[in-house]
Amino acid sequence: MANVDRPQGLVPVKMITGAPWNGQVTTYVFDAATAGATFIGDPVKLVNTGSDSAGETVYGRDTEGLAHVVVGTAGAAILGVVVGFSPNQDNLMQRHRPTTQARLVYVVDDPNVVFEIQEVSGGTALTAADVGLNASIIVGSGDTTTGISAVELDNSTEATTATLELRILGMSPRPDNAIGEHCKWLVKINNHQLGSSTGVAGV
Repeated sequence: MANVDRPQGLVPVKMITGAPWNGQVTTYVFDAATAGATFIGDPVKLVNTGSDSAGETVYGRDTEGLAHVVVGTAGAAILGVVVGFSPNQDNLMQRHRPTTQARLVYVVDDPNVVFEIQEVSGGTALTAADVGLNASIIVGSGDTTTGISAVELDNSTEATTATLELRILGMSPRPDNAIGEHCKWLVKINNHQLGSSTGVAGV
């Protein structure tokens, strides 16, 4: 049976130790000037724009001292993955962050979290031999109704290259998942901004 084509970006599932992910997140800020709509499951990147000054707020929350992030891109280091946003008080049904909207964002930024991600459509499907290699992402347009990301694993980029964003750990062990197109894989962020290096070479 073919795998269902249902990208969800990067979904936290457990710690690298095998312990369950405990839901721990860090709050960051998307500045109003930051372009790029953002969705749950999207990777983000820390930027050196500094923290907001005292008195600046986003929907009533003082953002002094909070670090700023932007949307993650293929080929660049990743800080973590979006799992939620502060409510938009003008539109409580909004589940994503439209481009150029100031918003607080909740990010899984622990380098030891394992995520599930869907392999992109088409190309040459990954195989068991690719486990241990690194790979990049493909950033798509998320769903503005559900707020879910369209980021997928790029099956044309697997290599030992240390700076690639993700390390492939194995196929996600689910009864509705098989190696082939749209396979769901377990990965760890390899080129992590809170890590001690720009990544580790794949094997």
